[in-house]
Amino acid sequence: MPLPQHDAEQRGEEILAVFDSAFGELLAADPAAFRVRFRRMAASAFAFYRGSACLFYGDLREEREGGPFLDERTGRVWIHGDLHAENFGTYMDATGRLVFNANDFDEAYVGPFTWDLRRLTASLALIGHTKALSDPQISELVRICAAAYRERIGALAAGAGREELPPFMLDTAEGPLLEALRAARSLTRFSLLDSLTEVHDVERRFGSGGGAVELDAAARYKVLDAFDGYLETLPEASLARPDSYRVKDVVGRRGVGIGSAGLPSYNILLEGSSDALENDVVIYMKQGQTPAVSRHVTDPAVRAYFRHEGHRTVISQRALQAHADPWLGWTELDGAGQLVAEVSPYAVDLDWSGLDDPAEMAAVVADLGRATATMHAAADDESGHSLVPYSTERAIDAAIAADEEGFAELLVDFAHDYAARARADHMIFVDLFRNGRIPGLAAAPPTVFPAARPGA
Repeated sequence: MPLPQHDAEQRGEEILAVFDSAFGELLAADPAAFRVRFRRMAASAFAFYRGSACLFYGDLREEREGGPFLDERTGRVWIHGDLHAENFGTYMDATGRLVFNANDFDEAYVGPFTWDLRRLTASLALIGHTKALSDPQISELVRICAAAYRERIGALAAGAGREELPPFMLDTAEGPLLEALRAARSLTRFSLLDSLTEVHDVERRFGSGGGAVELDAAARYKVLDAFDGYLETLPEASLARPDSYRVKDVVGRRGVGIGSAGLPSYNILLEGSSDALENDVVIYMKQGQTPAVSRHVTDPAVRAYFRHEGHRTVISQRALQAHADPWLGWTELDGAGQLVAEVSPYAVDLDWSGLDDPAEMAAVVADLGRATATMHAAADDESGHSLVPYSTERAIDAAIAADEEGFAELLVDFAHDYAARARADHMIFVDLFRNGRIPGLAAAPPTVFPAARPGA
């Protein structure tokens, strides 16, 4: 339902204030990148929701000092931070197995476990709305997700291991999750290299297309120096062949995703595990971003734990993702923390475009609930970090057990309410953007169309 005009204007000012706080410095440094980012966010309510985690957490005012199902333990859990329905997909883990789970850990942090679930279920409500599901159908999807999460957390708290509850892999996944894993299996490292690089004089180098930016000698030296620092952060077991550290080429990158607008990034081409050219590895180095959730977690111990945003992203991902990318590490460049990881040839996101049958959607959201529970449980006392020195699955299980029905209904109510809020905010944002109301981004100049030919 459209907001009354005065409410829309007030909400528009709130959106502008939050965006200025979250993006102001980056936008001033690279307005062109943010024009592209905001154009993508304007495309749909879901795209807006994806790109506005800062607004989402700003709206969770009631939970900053506590909330339902939160205590000193359940409010201090490793969380994904941007857990929406399109942030799930495939990756190849350090053991060489293809796994389907949450991806994109740029916003990961330590905070209340319910924040991940609120963000996920609100995204499910947004997707359900775009697929013309009724409100009762959307409510049922959220309840199914909540029940699957609760069931999996309970099993993990009771001591179920990997054998009883294996991750989603080629031999355990079903439906669209299995389809994504099979699609990932059909991909090859050579096809990725072919899209990003060229071979000259029997040696591979980055090509000029694909958003690559040639670096001058000074910039290249700084990246290589940062790369040396990154190597010190890799686990000892990551690489067995010393040649794998040899850098073949370095380029800057353009056209990074919605969440990384304005952040400098680079691609680095490395010698692979053998002399064969098809085994070369592409890693990326990008400046870590301040996670939206961190602006609303006031615990000084959490803030003090991380050296910089690159370190924070890597430590959080290693805690949340079992057998993470062996190339995952961090470094510093020009005083800013950097995240370094492989450009994976085997990454396939969950495709919602063909998911229209409510029964099939129900099976998928149940799996997403289970995956989320497994992720929260992975990041407990076994992660080796002093921030969360206890069993998170047992703490969460006990909190939900006190009011299981209330747990599901909390998420149902929130999903509907916030999805409606996001749809309204999207319309407000589009008007702000197209009318040049966002500071630092002037209205686009009017397009001059050619005159029609006589008689056309």
